[in-house]
Amino acid sequence: MPARFACVLLAATMASPAIASDPVFLHAAGSLRGALTEVSGAFEAASGQRVQAKYGPSGTLKDEIAGGARAEVFASANMEHPQALATAGKSGPVVLFARNRLCALVRPGLTVEPATLLDRMLDAGVKLATSTPRADPSGDYAWEMFRKADKLKPGAFAALERKALQLTGGPNAPVAPAGRSIYGMLVAEGKADIFITYCTSALEAQRQNAGQRTVALPDDLAVGADYGLAVVNRASPQAYQFAMFILSLDGQRVLARHGFTATSLPP
Repeated sequence: MPARFACVLLAATMASPAIASDPVFLHAAGSLRGALTEVSGAFEAASGQRVQAKYGPSGTLKDEIAGGARAEVFASANMEHPQALATAGKSGPVVLFARNRLCALVRPGLTVEPATLLDRMLDAGVKLATSTPRADPSGDYAWEMFRKADKLKPGAFAALERKALQLTGGPNAPVAPAGRSIYGMLVAEGKADIFITYCTSALEAQRQNAGQRTVALPDDLAVGADYGLAVVNRASPQAYQFAMFILSLDGQRVLARHGFTATSLPP
């Protein structure tokens, strides 16, 4: 248990309790929807405390919180966005609570392997999709991968940046029906041949869409994603308890089942 979190939790639980009917307000990265929905359910069953979640691009959620949106726990797909809130004095300390990686989600019938992925992404006949940088860390991580590609093939960054279709994460991005992967849906609709997204998201899409495949990035293009957790100032004691539940062995086991590297689990 992170020491600073534990100290803040103790102080919070000694404060005046929130109204029992008030839920814990969670803002979380869209890639965490499946895992944190399950974590929230387990927390509700154990505590009797409801959790009201809003999922979306972490950058957009960070801006909403900075602007005064009602949020108590922020689970981001990077460390930078919650750290910006902490630096601005709007939240407590940021804790690394999960890790992810980038993968390529590939449409049926397109031959792609890790060794040929860069060439296929550069192919003018292949529709390459990403999320939106700055609004969504997934897009920022994709651009990091493009910069690595440029070291292997000079000019690759400019070519990939120019052709990448930013299909998710933006203000006008489509929304998938409940229970459906947006990435799998867009690939199935022919909007993308290769979608660069989180490995957890690609695997979810693969399970839902026959023929879609998840392709690992080769080592020289690999990009990892660190997920940060913070509790917003003036949050209820129950919000701190929920944050600690995410960091608990029970919460971390759920994250691991959903394909994340859970940082609090023993190796």
